[in-house]
Amino acid sequence: MTNTAVSHIDQPKLPAVSGIRTLVAFLFAAWLALVFVLGARGAFVGQPGAPPLALLISFVVPLGLFLIGYQTVRPFREFVLSADLRIIVGMQAWRWAGFGFLTLYTYRVLPGIFAWPAGVGDMLVGITAVTVLASLLRNPAFAGSKRFVLWNLLGILDLAVAISIGALVPLLAPNLYGAVTTSPMAQLPLVLIPAFLVPTFLMLHLTALLQARRVEK
Repeated sequence: MTNTAVSHIDQPKLPAVSGIRTLVAFLFAAWLALVFVLGARGAFVGQPGAPPLALLISFVVPLGLFLIGYQTVRPFREFVLSADLRIIVGMQAWRWAGFGFLTLYTYRVLPGIFAWPAGVGDMLVGITAVTVLASLLRNPAFAGSKRFVLWNLLGILDLAVAISIGALVPLLAPNLYGAVTTSPMAQLPLVLIPAFLVPTFLMLHLTALLQARRVEK
């Protein structure tokens, strides 16, 4: 199993995969620019008490395209399955910056019912990413372990909980927010988190799980 994992992580990139890598980089840059422009125009700001449809669309569409591309475009699937897991896990370490949610809660910018789960969850994933990365560096076969799969599933759960609180609480129990709401999350610069960063981190987790499934085989 170790040899399989080593050859999987260190295998040379095929020309088709290299071309896809360039295309993916361009699409991510265009996506980020689009979110920034729309955010500057207030396109993600919804009516009070209404579901945040614009934010949900910006969250669902990229993930849908990722899954469709993986299933239907072979070079993209090869790109996903050949991506360096060490880089993917290392990028998750940036989620330690979730303490920023707690700072915004302290200054009454975001409500605690959202800031605490989102902030603490992100911080835990970001901090533990360091130990997961260390395990991968010591033994690439760790990518096929239950611990690696569990860590990725917990990372997805953290993001799902944050998105669910932000989307459902205003509809089902608006009084829980009180005077402080999550409306700043629909405005720049915070809108970059749900509209760009959260889908990106989910794609990274999905990529890791897809590779883990292949290593297990």
